[in-house]
Amino acid sequence: MQPRVDFFSLGVRSVPASRAFYADGLGWPVHKEVPGEVVFIQVNHGLVLSLWDARQMQAEAGVSAPGPVPCITLSHNLASPEEVDRVMAEAAAAGAAVIAEPVTQPWGGYSGYFADPDGFRWEVAYNPGWAVDDDGTVTV
Repeated sequence: MQPRVDFFSLGVRSVPASRAFYADGLGWPVHKEVPGEVVFIQVNHGLVLSLWDARQMQAEAGVSAPGPVPCITLSHNLASPEEVDRVMAEAAAAGAAVIAEPVTQPWGGYSGYFADPDGFRWEVAYNPGWAVDDDGTVTV
């Protein structure tokens, strides 16, 4: 198995609410959808985010319902602290709950956190050590 992720799915309580947040609020383009069941959004080269009805996902994947706050953090890295502030404001305007305002972190970067309608945490960060080469290789 190659070390690669092509698709990631979030089990959401309400597909329409999550669609409204990501597509209408944040402006992410919907690639394909089955209304009320699943929404697919291409988020990067060969990478798709799926917003999937949690009950269907739990039944298919054989998992229990998550607790009140899903245990996963998704990160959105940017080129400057100013971009972090801008994206955090956009997320808040789209209906995100700001969990932690952006601050300079002990590791040298600048980041904040917001939660989507299901409580999934998004870190919005500027990391001065983060770089992606033309071939996609990451340096941290």
